[in-house]
Amino acid sequence: MEKILNLISAKMADAFEAAGFDRSYGRVTVSNRPDLCEYQCNGALAAAKAYHKAPIQIAQAVAEQLHHEDFESVATAMPGFINLRVSGSFLQAYLSAMRHDPYFGVEQEPVPKTIVVDYGGPNVAKPLHIGHLRSAIIGESMKRIYKFFGNHTIGDVHLGDWGLQMGLIIAGLQDRQPELCYFDGSFTGPYPEEAPFTMTELETIYPAASARSKEDPAFAQRAHEATFALQEGRPGYRALWKHIMAVSLADIRKNYDNLDVHFESWLGESDAQPDIPPMLEQMQAKGLAVESDGALIFPVAEEGDKKEMPPCILVKSDGATLYDTTDLATLVQRERDFHPDKVLYLADKRQSLHFEQVFRAARKAGIVRPETELEFLGFGTMNGKDGKPFKTRSGGVMRLEQLIGDITEFVRKKVVENQIVEADQVEETTRRIAMAALKYGDLSNQPTKDYIFDMDRFAAFEGNTGPYILYTVVRIKSILARYGSWQHLEIQAPASAAQKDLMLAVTKLAPALEGAYRDSAPNLICSYIYELAGAVNAFYHETRILTEADPNLQAGYIALIGLAKDILEQCIYLLGFQAPEKM
Repeated sequence: MEKILNLISAKMADAFEAAGFDRSYGRVTVSNRPDLCEYQCNGALAAAKAYHKAPIQIAQAVAEQLHHEDFESVATAMPGFINLRVSGSFLQAYLSAMRHDPYFGVEQEPVPKTIVVDYGGPNVAKPLHIGHLRSAIIGESMKRIYKFFGNHTIGDVHLGDWGLQMGLIIAGLQDRQPELCYFDGSFTGPYPEEAPFTMTELETIYPAASARSKEDPAFAQRAHEATFALQEGRPGYRALWKHIMAVSLADIRKNYDNLDVHFESWLGESDAQPDIPPMLEQMQAKGLAVESDGALIFPVAEEGDKKEMPPCILVKSDGATLYDTTDLATLVQRERDFHPDKVLYLADKRQSLHFEQVFRAARKAGIVRPETELEFLGFGTMNGKDGKPFKTRSGGVMRLEQLIGDITEFVRKKVVENQIVEADQVEETTRRIAMAALKYGDLSNQPTKDYIFDMDRFAAFEGNTGPYILYTVVRIKSILARYGSWQHLEIQAPASAAQKDLMLAVTKLAPALEGAYRDSAPNLICSYIYELAGAVNAFYHETRILTEADPNLQAGYIALIGLAKDILEQCIYLLGFQAPEKM
């Protein structure tokens, strides 16, 4: 289904051609002066140079060729603008087509793609903190947007389950419980099925070990040796690693479930390890990976670089591999398992250099096909009201679980105090409103921008907030429930300015979703639904919907708000939350 701007532009192009001018001048845009018109065309200004005529003469000649059954008004204005208001019948036909299209007139990918979205990155043995929030929220939304356009999507948590943190935990645990069989090199098994620690204990072991390694060189050396022994396959350490994974994953899954964030792939850095040796061997054979001061590096600088581009460090002089190596090996695994057309990575925008290095190396080494799209979506930080990165009151990094709990409790008080729902619906209603407040508060910002986390503002039921959007959906659902069966009703031409404004707002769906899809920008969906919700509420306040005496008019009202509800519900699903039954 064509977007409304394309349809109007085609009619304008026909008019330019009929008036003796080239069709290319017929591009129409949404008016930046809605008080004057709904759409405008500035093509006469450009055509004036080519045809050596006054712009206003061209505009007037073109305007005479426009068919007025499609337009409520056609006017020209100096120096050569063509101002348009579409007819009610034109809008009626367009919205009717939208309503009967399962995708509301949004064109799907003609050839679906396979897209991997890497948006987790939690380190095992550590609690998820607010630094994981943006990647989870933005990544889940982008995955849903990709899927809406017909693509096969794989959300990959990409666990940080390998490397030095494991050695630190092993060394730290050995100091606390040296009698454990995992540290006895002569023990032949079997190892206990139950972990020798809880998640709470694990969360204290790692930070203590990490801090000690910075002050105690001997302990740091032991941690490095434990890491190497684990990677070499020492049985006791591998058994401990499995316990760490099992205990950590249960906690990680719980936190992501609380955010309604779900991954299709739960692989980690450890799963890429088998691909590293053959990958490095091939890189060396091709002359792409070379030795430098005892390390193995992959130069990725290119002629024309405007700033220094360091090489990827594949293997350090002590034999350790780094994130560059693991990320490249992970691409090897993804190419083998998924054959993706695109891989989208979400991480702090300060990681942009790392991903540029990895992408260049992957292409030079032929790890991905030339046509495979590799995209890094770097996001800004979530800051407190002081403009600095969000912290706990004591100055520490806030756990994600605590943040979710805080905003949930904040919303719960509102729900209970205002007696919004019955007692048995408080928890579910609270959860949905809290998720809307948290996710919309994040997603309404451009991903690359920093933003201020303001719980009072995010959880407000008025203004540009998630709860306001939910309130609008619930309001429509209440009206529809009181009306009765409505799905069979048809869209009608607008009977008032408020109704037409709502219909015009509905037509902006396709550009918003296509922009979010193309530019990795869920904030465009937020902007759209805020405008749509505003138009719904303006129409509600100015129209007697349920008390309208004319049944035909009323049927048109109901069909229109029903379409608006369906679109709002689809959009908030793409953003990762849903509306409660009552508010």
